[in-house]
Amino acid sequence: MDEQQLIKSAIAGNENAIVTLLERYEDGFYKIAFSYLKNEHDAVDAIQEMTYRCLKKIHTVKQPEYLHTWLIRVLINICLDMKKKQARYELKEELEIPNEEAQPLELAEVIAELPIEQQELIFLRYFKDLKMKDIAQIQQVSEGTIKSRLHYTIRKLRGLLIERGE
Repeated sequence: MDEQQLIKSAIAGNENAIVTLLERYEDGFYKIAFSYLKNEHDAVDAIQEMTYRCLKKIHTVKQPEYLHTWLIRVLINICLDMKKKQARYELKEELEIPNEEAQPLELAEVIAELPIEQQELIFLRYFKDLKMKDIAQIQQVSEGTIKSRLHYTIRKLRGLLIERGE
């Protein structure tokens, strides 16, 4: 069965088709979840929650060609919710000023300083290598808005890196 037939069957409620699709996309979903949550256990939990929501709501997908995009959006929303919950329970530690011998911050640490919306843009564009059109579809905004936001985010990231001398 080709992918389009499989997607249509999944949307129609065929659980075997849903499971087959989720297995095909599993590696990509794990990478997305892990990049947001930075923890294998939490990433697996997020994927399990996405699977549950998919089984309950897949019938609401109107256009079969956007099923993969819909699944990514569901997973990202779950990851963002999990991060918010974690932030409520984490103790905020004071930032230490690094001494002269300290290693420079890694790019991931600098990206982590950006607001979550900007982190998401960087991740989708440069780590998932999605096209602007696909990112616009995921975030439900115009392609021009994505280009503008990405341009602003890159400038901000560049400024943060210059501040640290990297």
